[in-house]
Amino acid sequence: MLTTDKVTIKFGGLTAVNAVSLHIAPNKITSLIGPNGAGKTTFFNCISGVYKPNSGRVIFNEKEIQGKKPYQINEEGISRTYQIINLFRKMNVLENVVVGMHPRLKSGYLSDMFRTPAQRKEERSAFRKAHEWLEFVGLEEDALNPAASLSYGKQRLLEIVRGLASDPKLILLDEPAAGMNSKEKGELDILLKKILDLGVTILVIEHDMKLVMGVSDYIYVLSNGLLLAQGTPMEVQNNPDVITAYLGGE
Repeated sequence: MLTTDKVTIKFGGLTAVNAVSLHIAPNKITSLIGPNGAGKTTFFNCISGVYKPNSGRVIFNEKEIQGKKPYQINEEGISRTYQIINLFRKMNVLENVVVGMHPRLKSGYLSDMFRTPAQRKEERSAFRKAHEWLEFVGLEEDALNPAASLSYGKQRLLEIVRGLASDPKLILLDEPAAGMNSKEKGELDILLKKILDLGVTILVIEHDMKLVMGVSDYIYVLSNGLLLAQGTPMEVQNNPDVITAYLGGE
């Protein structure tokens, strides 16, 4: 579904991502792990259009997308969450989900301004669908609460469901378990598998190794911007280079 071919990005004299090539299989959970500063989020930014790579290609469903704007990449079928939660905090939970549907809504500026029958019908349908998405992640009871009032773990879930609301083929999750307690992480494990059942492919950055090893079909390891290792969870877990990168020493 997604291939990156020697993607490289530099900031001044620093090479943050160095010729990284990945292949993301459809209908799988692929994890991208590595120590802090390894270049994982920068790599996500190259895929999602936040950054344009200096060289290399990003190919999604056989179409090159490097250099496209983030909204164009979202329209192609890739959505994402962020390492730092990025919600519309003054909107309520339901409205945040409806915003995520924007790329799939057909009403334009004039129909919105004049509130045409077609626009009102589409809006009602969008809010019904948003309620269904909230029920999917267990946030239905919080629908009318301000996004800022949610606990940290629930804000993470809201950002995930807002990404799902655009009906992506691939969702990039940047440290979805960050700040979650053990109970919430267990629920996230279940949710990731439910998302996969919807036919949405997942690429996830995560530091919680228990979660990574429990949900991943395949794992890539970055270190200092370079691809250090790849393989099944068992192969990566027993790779001496990976152990050294995380723990140091010989």
